Amino acid sequence: MSNRTLELTNELYEYILSVSVHEDEHLQRLREETASHPYAMMQIAPEQGQFMAFLVRLIGAKRIIEVGVFTGYSSYALASALPPNGELIACDVSDEWTSIARRYWKEGGLENKIKLRLAPALETLDQLLKDGQQGVFDFVFIDADKENYDNYYEKSLELIRVGGIIAVDNVLWGGKIVDPEVTDTATEAIRRFNKKLYEDERIHLSLVPIADGLTLAHKR
Repeated sequence: MSNRTLELTNELYEYILSVSVHEDEHLQRLREETASHPYAMMQIAPEQGQFMAFLVRLIGAKRIIEVGVFTGYSSYALASALPPNGELIACDVSDEWTSIARRYWKEGGLENKIKLRLAPALETLDQLLKDGQQGVFDFVFIDADKENYDNYYEKSLELIRVGGIIAVDNVLWGGKIVDPEVTDTATEAIRRFNKKLYEDERIHLSLVPIADGLTLAHKR
């Protein structure tokens, strides 16, 4: 028994994957292909993708926003959990990186569920608000430039319904978040963001120590 989260050894982590993570062949190949990408560290962990897909099913989500696509692993995992008439709006600025995503979305039969918006995410979120989409989304996943986390969060909070969930990646930032000698703009932005959400009475909060830290904000 333990009254705190266990420290994961490599052996324990591999065991967790072996008894819990299910990936279809396309999702597994996408993860393996991305592993050789120069920015492979930007891809979420497979157990995180499955956990978020679990949440999507749990709340009966039909409409999702993703801020930050990269090569599409999280988009694929989340869209797989949507019903046939579900929709995921995927926000990114890189045609190169999302070309990999689009290939796997098509192979997995998910391309009709995922609507890619190649534009700065703040522009896309603003347009959704202008189109009267307040309170119609069920789930938002934020995994993009850390300096804009607060902006993405505020707009997402307008766009999701009461009872919806905003999931935010990298909130432990490789452990740098607790190192006082690390003061770069991204780290400081995450520190401010974490403190803000801790004090935000508009949400119920849980910071889950999965992968690089995943904050869940459940809209009151």
